[in-house]
Amino acid sequence: MHSYTAVVEHDRETNLYVGFVPGLPGAHSQGATLDELQQNLREVLAMLLEDGRAEAESDFVGTQAIQVDG
Repeated sequence: MHSYTAVVEHDRETNLYVGFVPGLPGAHSQGATLDELQQNLREVLAMLLEDGRAEAESDFVGTQAIQVDG
């Protein structure tokens, strides 16, 4: 079993959830719900694994909060 970390955002224009796996080209998808997005990402990752293309180019480290005056 393989485990990946996905970054998830909500697109206000389309009202869709958008997700991608950092450092893994082609590992991105969208869905109307978080459950749908997760299922879609699973399918994409399974296809990448099948094709032998699920090798990460970098490692996810985390997020940072940045404060800017203005």
